[in-house]
Order: sequence, then C-alpha cells, then structure tokens
Amino acid sequence: MRLISLFILLLLFVGAGIAQPYPSRPIRMVIPLSPGGFADVPGRILAARLSSALGRQIYVENKPGAGGTIGADSIAKSAPDGYHILFTGTPHVISPWLYRNMPYDALKDFIPVALVATGPYILVVNPQLGVNSVRELVAAAKARPGMIDYASSGNGSAQHLVTALFGAMAGAPLNHVPYKGSGPAMQDLISGQVKVSFAGIPNALAHLKTGRLRALAVSTSKRWPDLAEVPTVAEAGIPGFEATLWLNLAVPVGTPSEIVQRLYHETAKALQEPELQTSFRVSGVEAQLLAPQELAAFMRAEYDKWGEVVRATGATVN
Repeated sequence: MRLISLFILLLLFVGAGIAQPYPSRPIRMVIPLSPGGFADVPGRILAARLSSALGRQIYVENKPGAGGTIGADSIAKSAPDGYHILFTGTPHVISPWLYRNMPYDALKDFIPVALVATGPYILVVNPQLGVNSVRELVAAAKARPGMIDYASSGNGSAQHLVTALFGAMAGAPLNHVPYKGSGPAMQDLISGQVKVSFAGIPNALAHLKTGRLRALAVSTSKRWPDLAEVPTVAEAGIPGFEATLWLNLAVPVGTPSEIVQRLYHETAKALQEPELQTSFRVSGVEAQLLAPQELAAFMRAEYDKWGEVVRATGATVN
C-alpha cells in the first residue's frame, strides 16, 4: 500500500513538472507583411514589450506574400499552444475576397486577442504629376482614365483596395501597379515611375519634407495630428470616404482561453506605456485597444465592409 502511495505521489510530482506555467519557452510571432511596412515596426515594438512582460523571448518572423495569406496560413496550421502568434491587420480581412481557394478561414481559424493600433494612409503624389489637391488629381484621372499609375505594396494589400475605393468613389479610375513590399513601391514613386500612392505615414514623411512627394489627404475620418495641415479625403472633395488601417494580435483556434487572456492583459498593459505610445505615433499609428470579443465583432464588420469594396470596385489580384 505504501509503495502504491509513493508511486501516485511520484506521478503527481512528474505531472506538475510537465504542466509548466505559460510561457515556458520562446514564442514565435509571424508578421505576414513585408519588412519595413506599416505592420512591421509596431509589431516589433510590441514584441519587445511582451517579451519583457512574459519573461520569454518573442522571435519576430516576416512571412510576406499573397496579401498576407502565406504568413497567416503558417500560424493557422500551427499548434494552438500560445507559442505561435499572428500580428496582422487590415489585409487579413481583404485577402479572402481577392484570392480563390484560401487555405484557411480568416475569421474562424483564428482567435482574436487584441486590437493594437489604428492609423491613416496618406494620399501622396509625385510632383511630376502636376497636381496639388484631391480635386486636381480626380480631374487629371478623369481626363486620362486608367492612365495614371498608382503603387501598392502588393496585390490584395490594403493600399491596393484603399486606392481602388478612392478611384471608384471619385469616378476616376487609376491603374494599379503592385510591388513586392512598400519599400520598392516607394522607390518608384519617388523616381516618378508611378505617380500616386496611399502610403504609410512613416514611409512618406521624410520625402514630404524634402519635397520629393506631395501630400494631398489622409484616408481616415479625422486629420492626423502630426500633419494637421493635410485634410482628410472626405474634406478634400470625396464625401464619405474613410479607410483606416488597423493592427491586431491573433492565435490559432483552439488556443486555451487562459493563454488568450494572458496575452490580452499583457498587451493592454503595454499599450498604456507612454514610451510605447510615442513609438507607435512615430511609426504612423496610434495605440488603440479592443478586447477579444470586441475585436471579433470589429473584424467581422471590416470583413463585410471590404467585401463590399471588392464587389463595388471589381478589384482583382492581377
């Protein structure tokens, strides 16, 4: 009897050793968009804060391609154990409307953890185009329908759809030129190979100061505080236009709720740090928090919205 009792105690001791508290090893965070893009810098900022709070290194891996679906798919098919995190954003709910035979369900195969940030795109033009306002751009596009090129960071990107929405609402179609990332797109925009883009603020800001690019408007419903003189697209001549980029954390479906809540609470604390908020602003977004259930409802609304945009604009991945 004593031997049986000792054996049971030994099993309990071993079991306690196996069931280590989360996290007990490094965590992998996938950003399914290009390095240097609008998601990359905020993602790495947050990863550093979470690493410190959780006491385990979070390794960031960029896996861009196919509108973010390659990286997202790698997380969807990962073990739901809290050691595989997706840091994504607006393209996550756009790509399902553009790509056939999606390898995952963008809403059902992930658990939303937290909305992290929101921000605007800024409509910029190369001065060679010779326009100084949204109204002048619309007039030029109407005079040469489909002849003015706009750059995006890739097929299915938020830049792709935001500009398609702009052209549709303005009745002024522009020609889409997709690039493999925002860096190459910005290079050709500065050189004049393409003339128009809805760019991330950090990518555009230095070139606005040197005059190599000209700012016409921001995509959100409110002006960006650091560019207070730049109107919104709605103010500048296209009433009702609004497109907000957003960033969020997600994990594979099946991840235990206690892990989801731990990640959410540590993210919420990180977003309250003034230093992080400042770093986010420099990177072109503002810290903004939604809890898992709120984020799920938000993402469903965004999914439906961008589906309508795809249908209305006829946007495709070409």
